[in-house]
Amino acid sequence: MRLESSEGHYLAPGVSQSVKVVVLGPFAVGKTTLIGAVSEIRPASTEERMTKAGEAVDTLRGLSDKTTTTVALDFGRLTLTDDIVLYLFGGPGQPRFSFMVDELLQGALGGVVLVDTARVSESWDAMERVEEAGLPYVVAVNTFDNSPRYGEAELRRSLDLAPSTPLVECDVRRRESAKKPLIALVAHLLTRASLEPVS
Repeated sequence: MRLESSEGHYLAPGVSQSVKVVVLGPFAVGKTTLIGAVSEIRPASTEERMTKAGEAVDTLRGLSDKTTTTVALDFGRLTLTDDIVLYLFGGPGQPRFSFMVDELLQGALGGVVLVDTARVSESWDAMERVEEAGLPYVVAVNTFDNSPRYGEAELRRSLDLAPSTPLVECDVRRRESAKKPLIALVAHLLTRASLEPVS
């Protein structure tokens, strides 16, 4: 028996591999938007309206238009190829929800860390968490309209990226562009798997 989603999308019968992917990054970097853009099912989201109480602990510098925030997780699904399906788990970006990120990392095979070039240093914590969990990951620069543009070499230096860590640019509002870091991550996972010695 196949289960049907709320929008009528079945999991393809040829799917043989499911991959749990975490999407992390700082507050307001576009995690919820990315999952919403690529998910083939109606994404589950815990977006809530921001309150006055939250202003005391969540930095809103440069984010005056931000009115909602993820308080637990976002979830979506993307059948990437005939045989690979990605289960996407987006974590909250505020430090006060870091315990939730730790839970989401369990069982994941890889991660996408989103970066806003206007706030590069705010993505370091997410990168560190993924590295501490021992997960391969891709860094995706979300091309915000008003954020500065940098060359790849400069970004890699600023992020202190290992040469083997993929770095891509995307616009998470646009489906095909938002899929780029996920495709890069799967390619990275497959490359790493092919290089591991067979025991």
